Amino acid sequence: MRNKDYVLTRLANPVNLCDTTLRDGEQAAGIVFANLEKFRIAKMLDDIGVHQIEAGIPAMGGDEKKAIKKIASMGLDASVLGWNRASVEDLQHSLDCGVDSVALSMSASDIHIEHKLRKSREWVLKSIQDAVSHAADHGLYISCNAEDASRADLDFLLEFARTAKEAGADRIRYCDTIGLDDPFSAYERVKAIVDQVGIDVEMHTHNDFGMATANSVAGIKAGARFISTTVMGIGERTGNTPLEEIVMASKHILKKDTGIDTGMLLDLVQFVAKASNRVIPAWKPIVGDNCFAHEAGIHTDGVIKMMSNYEPFTPEEVGLCRRIVIGKHSGRNTLISTLKARGISIDDEMATKLLERTRSAAVALKRCLSADELYYLYLDITEGSSGFNDEL
Repeated sequence: MRNKDYVLTRLANPVNLCDTTLRDGEQAAGIVFANLEKFRIAKMLDDIGVHQIEAGIPAMGGDEKKAIKKIASMGLDASVLGWNRASVEDLQHSLDCGVDSVALSMSASDIHIEHKLRKSREWVLKSIQDAVSHAADHGLYISCNAEDASRADLDFLLEFARTAKEAGADRIRYCDTIGLDDPFSAYERVKAIVDQVGIDVEMHTHNDFGMATANSVAGIKAGARFISTTVMGIGERTGNTPLEEIVMASKHILKKDTGIDTGMLLDLVQFVAKASNRVIPAWKPIVGDNCFAHEAGIHTDGVIKMMSNYEPFTPEEVGLCRRIVIGKHSGRNTLISTLKARGISIDDEMATKLLERTRSAAVALKRCLSADELYYLYLDITEGSSGFNDEL
């Protein structure tokens, strides 16, 4: 097991990613990673520069515990963390695995305390104190997870955080467990923890209302230095903050570089998609096929003139390529540029005629056209035949 000083050095960045694809990601209904896939994902996460990998739940035993122990022994640069309930018994399983960090999870909302745990606030604080102290005695880096923090009474949440800090916790994980937060409330609550308790905060946000990434961004603005992510956002119900989204949002919107090698993101996403039997939607932010696909005439013309007119960053930055799509919404410049690539120059009059045929063909076929099909339409006009149109 690596010592805590190593972990603290590894987690000294302005924004640190604690990726939980192997834990919360695999908890998505229907996802099971083979152990070999887990090892490969851990290595890929490490290769792109992820700061901490939440490898799983050691207390599950069996293959789960074996896989975590293997990941902890792989010599990764990333810190390796095991997830636990706030109990000494769970902690022993993490110690068996040789992880250098632990997450100790405990409910923070009265809803959970009364209706899930059926305990009291006092019992919660005592359990935190005991578990965190035990972990601290073993020299572990400690994240104390406040489950359902977004629904917790703020005064009690602050007491929860103080108790964890005084017992030896290094950070609080602010869990928006059922995705009910919004960026404004997330900012205010996280800022209160940072300002009034003086402990590092990790954002762990779920996407039930489509605001996981926005809430994580708000947390960073409020002073959080840690973001819990999963590749593609896979996770319980509608998932978590996607790794690829927060990396790029942090870099380009917040101007905080996480140090992640963004050129390797696509390979990582594609591997996790295959391992989890999930499809990458074409419209998926950052890594979807349509991220840099342009059809509408105004947009295409703007991109041809200068990329930044209609693209927030270059496709090469995330391993993608730009695509100019020929279809119903194309403009003349798209057709001119496409034919120019074949060594054919056309004037505006020809472009106007060709555009009319292109739009008719796209409507008839209910799809975009290939560059070859555009060329055939051009030949139809120049050779005075109906040609390709006969097939419509």
